Amino acid sequence: MYQPPRVQVIGEMLWSRLRALTPQRVRPARSMLLRQGDPATHVILLDSGSALVTLAGASGGQTLLAVRGAGELLGELAVLDDRPRTATVIAAEACHVHIVPAPEFLKFVNTHELLTPLLRHAIARVRESDAVRFELATASVPVRLASALGRLVKASSTVSAEHSVPLTQAELSQLIGASRNAVGSALRPWREEGWVRTASGGGLLVCNIHAIQSHAQMQT
Repeated sequence: MYQPPRVQVIGEMLWSRLRALTPQRVRPARSMLLRQGDPATHVILLDSGSALVTLAGASGGQTLLAVRGAGELLGELAVLDDRPRTATVIAAEACHVHIVPAPEFLKFVNTHELLTPLLRHAIARVRESDAVRFELATASVPVRLASALGRLVKASSTVSAEHSVPLTQAELSQLIGASRNAVGSALRPWREEGWVRTASGGGLLVCNIHAIQSHAQMQT
């Protein structure tokens, strides 16, 4: 059974107490939640919605490292080691968040002896990002796109069989380091099979992520 990250790391009771430290706020889609290089002044609790973790390259382009969904803690590693942010986090859709100042968060961590589980979780995330970067450097466009869609679907707030991916084809192409034409070519057979289609308000509706990922692997 799926468990939200908050349950795996600190448990529902402590998550509720952490949420209670600050009021809930709304951040619109495409807003920047954390910026790469900024000082670590706070952490963010993601109550609802999903967010993109991206890394800026030397040329200014953004690479998608991960997608975070409801129940995630954002920016805690930079606060724990008192270093600048190592990635940018952008709201993929409208998000409800709690913004906890660094001193209050560190006091909470010390009081409840959460340093070890949080560091273990952070290390697992770093390994995940390294695996994504290796995939971006070596895999074909269909595989990279299918993997990115899989991460977006997993973090989606959609509860129906069709999962909303609120990104345009141009945004997807930038995030996986491919041309827009290459992304369009990868999407074409998936559209023809009915596994993905364009949403009425923009973005994509993913209807069968397992079929998409299987097809992508077969093309390698």
